[in-house]
Amino acid sequence: MVDAFHNESGLFSTAPRPVRKKFAKPPVKVACLPCRASRTRCGGQEPCSNCLAKDRKCSYLPSKRGGPRKKKQRLSLSPEEESQQDDTQYAAAAEEFDEPSDMFTQIDVLSLPGAGLRHLDFPHMSPVFQGYFTDGAVSSHVPLGLLPTPQMGDAQCVVRTYGSEPEILNAYYDFIHNYFPILPPRVAPPCQDRPLRYPISSSGPSAEPLMIYRPRSPLSLSISAVLALIPHPDDPNPSSPASVIQRRVYAQKFAQLASTIIETECDLDLSSTDPGQALSSQRPSVNRNKLHPHAPEDLETLLSLLILSVYEYTQRGNLLKMRYRAGQALALALDKSLHDSHIEDEFSEARRRAWWMTYYCVLQGAIVSTTPPTIVINDPQFTTPYPRFSSDAEGWSILIQAQQVLVSATQFIADLNKCLSSQSGLQYMFERMQQLDSWTNSVLAQTEILPIISHEPAFGDSQEIITAQSIRMISKIKLSSAQIKTHRFRAFSDIPLFIKRHCDLTAANQTSSSQEIVPKQSASAAGMSSVSCSCSSLDQFQRASSAEYMTPSDSSTSSDIHPYIPQYPQYPFAPGFPCSTQHSAKVCLRAAIVISHMFEGLPYPEPLYGTHQQAQHDRPLPRTMPSFACCLMQSSYAMFMLFYKARVAKQFSPDIQSELPGDSNDRVLDEIQQGLERIIAAVSNYSTAFEALDGMRDEIQGAYRTAFPQTAI
Repeated sequence: MVDAFHNESGLFSTAPRPVRKKFAKPPVKVACLPCRASRTRCGGQEPCSNCLAKDRKCSYLPSKRGGPRKKKQRLSLSPEEESQQDDTQYAAAAEEFDEPSDMFTQIDVLSLPGAGLRHLDFPHMSPVFQGYFTDGAVSSHVPLGLLPTPQMGDAQCVVRTYGSEPEILNAYYDFIHNYFPILPPRVAPPCQDRPLRYPISSSGPSAEPLMIYRPRSPLSLSISAVLALIPHPDDPNPSSPASVIQRRVYAQKFAQLASTIIETECDLDLSSTDPGQALSSQRPSVNRNKLHPHAPEDLETLLSLLILSVYEYTQRGNLLKMRYRAGQALALALDKSLHDSHIEDEFSEARRRAWWMTYYCVLQGAIVSTTPPTIVINDPQFTTPYPRFSSDAEGWSILIQAQQVLVSATQFIADLNKCLSSQSGLQYMFERMQQLDSWTNSVLAQTEILPIISHEPAFGDSQEIITAQSIRMISKIKLSSAQIKTHRFRAFSDIPLFIKRHCDLTAANQTSSSQEIVPKQSASAAGMSSVSCSCSSLDQFQRASSAEYMTPSDSSTSSDIHPYIPQYPQYPFAPGFPCSTQHSAKVCLRAAIVISHMFEGLPYPEPLYGTHQQAQHDRPLPRTMPSFACCLMQSSYAMFMLFYKARVAKQFSPDIQSELPGDSNDRVLDEIQQGLERIIAAVSNYSTAFEALDGMRDEIQGAYRTAFPQTAI
C-alpha cells in the first residue's frame, strides 16, 4: 500500500509504509491544537510538519493529558480564577472547532425579539421578523393573494363557526380557557361541541365570508376569531392551502367585526354632533345579554381586546397591534378602576380576572417585543386581590410573579447589552444578575409546593383543576425562560463566535497586561430602564412589594486582564460575573429542558364529540393562546448553543470534559436532542392553528436538521 509520509527534511514523499511496532516512537508530550482537533499525530515542532504542509496556523496549549489527574485542585482556586481557567480552556478549543457555517447563523436568530414570527399584515417586513431557514424544509406558509380559489368540484372547505352564543361560550371553555382564563368558571355543564357543518363556497380570498350566524358581542366575536383557526372536524384536508386561507379569512373577519363594535362602544354619542357637551355626558350603557352570567356585559369589550392582543401576535404576527390592543384594554381597566377593586359580589371574580389578565397581557407585550413595560410592575396602586382557583389558592399569585420575573429578565438583557457595549455600569449589572437569579429561584421553589385547596370543588370547578395545573406549567415555562435570559450571556461568553455576534464588544488591547474598566455610571446615566422587582421579599409568596434595584456607587473598579492564548484576548468584564460559565451553562440546560417538558405536559383540548366527529380525529387538537411562544425560542436557542459546547467538549475530550454540565457528553447530547424534539412537537401543534408560528417551527426545524442531519423529524 502506498501512502504519503514525512521524511527527515519535512517534505512529502510517496513510498510503501514501513511496518513498525505500534508506538515505537512515543507520542510527543504536547501536540498542537490543530492536530489535537483533527486527532492527527503531531511531530511537536513549532510549526509542526502537519501544519506546515497544510499551510495553517500552528499553536500550542499545554496539555493536561498524562499523569495522575488532580480533580481536587480546582477547589483551591478562587471563583474568579476558576472562571478564567474555564474560559481559557474552552476558548482555545472552540477557536479550532470546525462547525458548519450555517449553525450560528441559524441559532442567533432564535434569540431575537419576535424571532420566527410570520407577518400576515406585512409580508415584506424586515428579515429580522421573517423565517430565515426554510431551505430544504417543508413549509406550510400560504402567502396572501397567492392561494388557489376553492372550487365546488374540489373537496369543500369547512370552517369552525358556531350557531349561538351558548355554543361559542362552551367552545371557549373547550379550547381557550385552560390557557387563558379570562372568564369565571363554567356555570352550565359541558355540552357537545357542535360547530356548523356548512361547506365554504366563497369565490376567492377577497370575497366576503358567509356567516350563518353572526355573534352579538365583541367577546363572542373575538372568541370566534380564535375558534375559526382550529381545523373543523369535518374538514377532509385541514392543511391544504384552500383550508388555511378560509380559516384565515373567517378569523380576520370575526376580529374586524369585534374591533368595530369595540370602537362603537368606546365612542360617545355627542362626539359627532355636539363635541362641546360630549365630555360632560355619561358613557352610554351596553344593551345586550351577558355572554357569561357572572361577567358583566361592560367587561366584554375589555376581555375581547385581551383575546385580540394574543390573536395579533400568534396569528397575524403583528407585535405593534398586540401591544396596542393590550394598551386599549389597560385604558379601559383603569377607567373602570379594576386595578383597585374590592367589591364583593357575584361579579368579583370576573373583575379580578379581567384586571390581572390585562396586567398579564401588557407585560407580555413588553416581553415579546423587548421593550420597557408601560406600567410599573409593582405599582402600589394595583391593590385588586388575585383571582382564585378552588384547587390552587396560590396559582394566580405564582403566574403574576412569574410574569414580573420574566419582564425583569427581559429588561436585564437589554440593559446588559448597553453596559457591555460601553463597558460601564458592569458591577451594577452583576448585582442585578444575582438579585434576579435569587428572585427567580424563590418563585420556582413556590411552584414546587403542593397546591393549597381553598375549599371543596363546587359545580363547574372540575375544569378549573386542569386550568390551575396549566397555569402552574405556564408559570414554570416563564420562570425557566427568565433563567435562560439571566444566564445566557455568561453561559456562552466563552464561545468566540458568540462574542463576535453579540453586543458589538471591542477586544481588549492584547499588548496590555491590565486595563481599567471605564468608571461605572448610574443606571439612568447609562440609559437603562428602571424595572422594579421583588428581591427584597423573597421569603413571601404573596404579591411582590414595590422595590427598586439600588443604583451602585460611583466608585470605579479595575479588573486585570489575563490573556487567553495568543491572538485571543479576554474581555475585561468576564472576571466580574457572579458565576462561572459552567454554572450558567448548567442553569440554561436545566431551564431549557424544563421548558420542553412543560410544553409537552400542557393539556390538549378535549371537547365532547359525537361518535362521527370523534372518528375524524387521529391526532391531538391544537392548543391555543400561545402568548408565551417566545419561551419556545429561548429554550431552543439555549439547547442549540449547549449542543455546540457539547460538541466541542466531546471532540476535545478529556481535556475539556468537565466544561459541560452533566455526567456524560453523550448523555447531554441525547437530552438536548430529545428536548428539541419536544419543542418542535409543541410549536408544530400550535402552528396547526396559528399561522404566525409557522416561522418559529421552520426556524427551529432548520437548525435541528443542521445539528442532527441523520435524524428525521
